[in-house]
Amino acid sequence: MASSRSPAIDHQPAPTSRVSARSTIGRLVHISRPVLWINTIGTGVLGMWLTGQVLDAAAIPLLLWLTLPFNLLIYGVNDIFDQETDALNPRKGSIEGARIEPREVRLIVWAVAITNVPFLLWFVIAYPPAAVGLILLYTLVFVFYSAPPLRFKQRPFLDSLSNAAYGLPLLIVPVALGAPPLWPAVIGLLAWSVAKHAYDAVQDIDEDREAGIRTTAVLLGPRGTAVWSGCWWLVSTALFALVSVPVAALNLAIAGVLVVWMLLRPTPATGRRLYPVSIAFPYVAGSLASGLQLAKMFFEVYG
Repeated sequence: MASSRSPAIDHQPAPTSRVSARSTIGRLVHISRPVLWINTIGTGVLGMWLTGQVLDAAAIPLLLWLTLPFNLLIYGVNDIFDQETDALNPRKGSIEGARIEPREVRLIVWAVAITNVPFLLWFVIAYPPAAVGLILLYTLVFVFYSAPPLRFKQRPFLDSLSNAAYGLPLLIVPVALGAPPLWPAVIGLLAWSVAKHAYDAVQDIDEDREAGIRTTAVLLGPRGTAVWSGCWWLVSTALFALVSVPVAALNLAIAGVLVVWMLLRPTPATGRRLYPVSIAFPYVAGSLASGLQLAKMFFEVYG
């Protein structure tokens, strides 16, 4: 007698290509360090607001570029050339940064090219030559921070000074929109970025020294780096005060805590312990600066 049961239905798994694509995108986002996007997109948005516009359509492509594409360029290139030190660094593999495998290098190179080149071509068409020049400078500084032959990362003081480039969106965006830059804010943020880079490198002194990498932090040690960063943060505070006393006061307070704590306990472990505070620094100070600027714009229109 024939069985009346229906044949079993073969449940097929989800297409592996879809899963693989989702996994690849997630991996690239992780490499781009979303927790640090504030240093690019936050600065770009503030630069737009300082022109007096809440949202300028001409700035949208530039702001989009300052999210995943540009951060993938910064940190993807960095991860490619820092595999030796990253293998020794316990922070890598977390939200603070990826630890890549050699087989991922090709993927990162292609992803950086695909996500950045179209934007760069659009900028050449859409923005004034001065803005395009600044964008190219911004890009090249971060490429050669990690990549040979320049590799600023291995050149004491130049490693820290080159990271002033984190402040460039405050200049790039107004120039791209044909508006005058707010120079005290621009130069203040350049100085602030020099300080923060050196300070954050204290936590990696042991790993960099073991890998033969001589950074400002390795050369000066934790205490000397605290003094170096403190001087630059004082410069940024004085310049911010020309724009906003509350922002300058907050900047001085947070920087003061970071510097004094490091001077009291000058070790890489202190740098690791304070790194969350350093990450929060631009979020807190940027939120105050943005809030005050938006309030000013509101009262100028409706006051």
